[in-house]
Amino acid sequence: MELILKYFPDLSELQKEQFSRLDLLYREWNAQINVISRKDIEQLYLHHVLHSLAIAKYVKFYPGAEILDIGTGGGFPGIPLAIFYPETKFLLIDGTAKKIKVVQEVAQALNLKNVTARQVRAEELKGQKFDFVLSRGVTTLDKLFDWTGRVLKSKQQHALPNGLIALKGGNLKEEIKALPKGSFVEKTPISNYFREDFFEEKFVVYVQG
Repeated sequence: MELILKYFPDLSELQKEQFSRLDLLYREWNAQINVISRKDIEQLYLHHVLHSLAIAKYVKFYPGAEILDIGTGGGFPGIPLAIFYPETKFLLIDGTAKKIKVVQEVAQALNLKNVTARQVRAEELKGQKFDFVLSRGVTTLDKLFDWTGRVLKSKQQHALPNGLIALKGGNLKEEIKALPKGSFVEKTPISNYFREDFFEEKFVVYVQG
């Protein structure tokens, strides 16, 4: 928790409590359903929670905004962002049922009424539109962008136009090159926000929808 408070000192008491409970919740569920590697569970706040919150440094989601987290796995980046933005609605999706069960149980334990979790693949999602689509290490940017275009709202309500926000690492030159010609892409080093060595060569990548 100290790591989260270091960069987000103005959390409410409820948010502090919710963030502090993540460690035990994920340890308990990980013992039953392995959604985070054994090695990573020891670094939950650095590798998963704070990493997810890099998006909160990049963009401010407004109350009532609707956000889609594709391939959420155990609930990242969606769960930490839902704690941080309690008045924003989050839909967390993944194709694996056991992962969605963990997300649902964690959200229920934390009383996150702004979170819905569904077992569905991005390409199967129909009918609902979103302000932003989020992803963390799921697939290449061009595939993500293809899925994103079909589910974005046309109406804009943020300073940042509706689009895709992905947490990515390493050399992204080829991935960015594979995007449709003329795409607006912004790659922001997470080390701009957080000083820990873990975030070197990690980025928030925004692609305008």
